[in-house]
Amino acid sequence: MRIYNTMSRQKEEFIPVDKDEIKIYACGPTVYNFIHIGNARPLCVFDVLRRYMEYRGMNVKFVQNFTDVDDKIIKRANEEGITFEEVSKKYIEEFWTDAHGLNVKEATVHPKATENIDEIIDIIKSLEEKGYAYAVDGDVYFRTLKFKEYGKLSHQPIEDLQSGARIAVGEKKEDPLDFALWKAAKEGEPYWESPWGKGRPGWHIECSAMNRRYLGKTIDIHCGGKDLVFPHHENEIAQSECANGCTFSKYWMHNGYINVDNVKMSKSLGNFKTVREIADAYGYEVIRYFLISSHYRSPINYNLDIIEQCKSALDRLYTCRESLDFALKKAEDIEDDTELINQLNSRREQFITAMDDDLNTADGISAVFELVKDINTKILDKPVSKNVCETAAKLFDELCDVLGILYNRQSNDLDAEIEELIAQRQEARANKDWATADKIRDDLKARGIILKDTPQGVTWTKES
Repeated sequence: MRIYNTMSRQKEEFIPVDKDEIKIYACGPTVYNFIHIGNARPLCVFDVLRRYMEYRGMNVKFVQNFTDVDDKIIKRANEEGITFEEVSKKYIEEFWTDAHGLNVKEATVHPKATENIDEIIDIIKSLEEKGYAYAVDGDVYFRTLKFKEYGKLSHQPIEDLQSGARIAVGEKKEDPLDFALWKAAKEGEPYWESPWGKGRPGWHIECSAMNRRYLGKTIDIHCGGKDLVFPHHENEIAQSECANGCTFSKYWMHNGYINVDNVKMSKSLGNFKTVREIADAYGYEVIRYFLISSHYRSPINYNLDIIEQCKSALDRLYTCRESLDFALKKAEDIEDDTELINQLNSRREQFITAMDDDLNTADGISAVFELVKDINTKILDKPVSKNVCETAAKLFDELCDVLGILYNRQSNDLDAEIEELIAQRQEARANKDWATADKIRDDLKARGIILKDTPQGVTWTKES
């Protein structure tokens, strides 16, 4: 498998640090609001990465954090007149509603910043002892210029970074580029005891602490949205490598931005879309399909026309899979078509080739639709053996499971009443009683059951 490494700006062969366990860290949400589709893209993309690696036989330890104390969380708590713990608890629960709706697997570990204060303090103390950190009136800052490789992930010369850096009111930094590791508590804010007084961690240090505690000093892949490259991931590298004395992450993967009607999504522009509001209108699965339908590094554009196209694509997949179930019930005891079985299995290789090329889900989905074409033209329109049908069904489910789609399949066991109605309609058609046959068809349609007459018999689907 080859992965585009943000650090080197090129595709590299994926060679794990330890072949017995692949260590992946994905930056999680700051839990003060519902997640938006920008948050959901890395959730779904790197869920596919994990699923694919496990599909290829790798043992993956996947860690994704919750930032559960932060300026935004404290601000929301003050606005609502509740504690910051109540805010974070509420929105972690809302996160799970959306994540499960998107069929995102739970991480191996979901640590919280507030559960790792001791580890955070230990790293800051280490940085202070080595001269990379300094305390001023209860705040602790990282000496950025002391880390000579600062800027290596974002590929920005230090001069350019310095020209854009500022010291905010109330900060007492030695240099504008220095960033906070620990913040002295203000009146009414949550705090923890530390060697520098009462305070709380800065944003960047929590991920360094959780990486080291749950995955070790050097991990295989660190991933997240492109917006995190600078300053978040750049700062993680600086503090982790200075504290630990070794490479922080071997590979860095970042997904592209989301535009809304060809304009970058932004709260200030009012084009901010939450997962929940889109799911209420279209369901979660169409969101997941949309987010993985393009290559993860490419920017993607959200609009209603594209969502409708994604819904139609999913409908095609569901229809094919349900038709395949029907064909399996009708499959005949005839000799296998070896050439057809080989052609079906070639779609697996097509899929693997695509996914091995920097997790190209767009081409992976194309392989699935090539399989759909094979099924529609070479299985559903003529008698085939049970083994052929089973091969197609197994492969179809296998590839869709890697992508995390088609997880809302309904049971094909119609209740006795509907089965009887379909039988009555077939009898009416045999007797050329078209009025009765049409009425039964319309009655079933009103109940969400769509019938389709094929040379092999009647197939049905449930309206989504």
